Amino acid sequence: MNTLKIAIQKSGRLHDESIQILKDCGISVYNGNDQLKVTASNFPLEVYYLRNSDIPQYLIDGVVDIAIVGDNLLVEKGQNIQIAEKLGFSKCKVSVAVPKNFNYNSIQDLNGLRVATSYPKTVVDYFSSKEISVDIHQISGSVEIAPNIGLSDAIVDIVSSGSTLFKNGLKEVEVILKSEAVLAVSPQISEEAKQVVAKLQFRIQSVLRSRKSKYILMNVPNDKISEISKILPVLKSPTVMPLAEEGWSSVHSVIDEDKFWEVIDQLKEAGAEGILVCPIEKMVL
Repeated sequence: MNTLKIAIQKSGRLHDESIQILKDCGISVYNGNDQLKVTASNFPLEVYYLRNSDIPQYLIDGVVDIAIVGDNLLVEKGQNIQIAEKLGFSKCKVSVAVPKNFNYNSIQDLNGLRVATSYPKTVVDYFSSKEISVDIHQISGSVEIAPNIGLSDAIVDIVSSGSTLFKNGLKEVEVILKSEAVLAVSPQISEEAKQVVAKLQFRIQSVLRSRKSKYILMNVPNDKISEISKILPVLKSPTVMPLAEEGWSSVHSVIDEDKFWEVIDQLKEAGAEGILVCPIEKMVL
C-alpha cells in the first residue's frame, strides 16, 4: 500500500488536537526526538511537522498528500485545495477588531484607515467586497498590539475566546469568516494515495461521529417501550432486553449530544427510569 504523507502544525493550537485525532483513529505516531518527519508504526502514513503558514504551499506543490489545517489558512493561501473533511475542532473566527474607545457604528467607519493583519488576501477580499479602501499593514505576529503602538487603527486577526483582544484593549466589531480544522487534500495527490486517504477518512468519520453521540440505556415499563422508542433518535431501532423484574425492560440507544438534555427530559416524562449515559469511543456505520 502506498504511504500517505500528511502535514500537521509543528507547534501551536492545531498541533495537539491533530495528533489526538490520529491517535483516536488507532494510528501510532511517536516523535520523542522532535523530528520533522515521522513514520507511523501501524498505518501507511508519514507525518510532516511544518510551520502552519507553509502547509498550503506544500499541498499545492504536492510535497504532502493531505494536511490538517484551519480552513481560514486555505482561504488566505490555499485556493483550489479540496477539503475532504471538516474536523470540528480548533474553531475560531477571523474578525475585525478596533480599540475599545473607537466609536464604531459600521464597517464604513474604517474607510481610509490603517488595518494590521497576518491575512492580507482575506482582508483585501473582504473590504473590496464592501467597497471600502483600507491601508493594509502586513505583520507576521502580535497583530493585536498594532493599534497600541500606533501602527494601525484596526486589526484583522484570529479570535478564539476573545481574551487576547480584551487584554490589549480591543473589541471585536465584525466577523469575516468562521474557521475550524479540516482535512485538506493536495491537487496533485495520486490515485494510489487517494485509496489510503479513503481508509483514513473512514476512521476519522467514525471518531467524529462518536464525539457527537452518547450511548444511553434506561429502564422502561414494557407498556411504555413504544412511546420511548419514538423519542429516541436511533440509528435503526433501540435494543430492548427484558429485566429480571417482570414488566420492565432495559432499552439501549444512541443520542446526539447536541440534543442530550432535551431528549432526557422527554424520556423521563415518558416513564424512563435509571437512565445511564456513556461515551462512545468509535462509531462505525
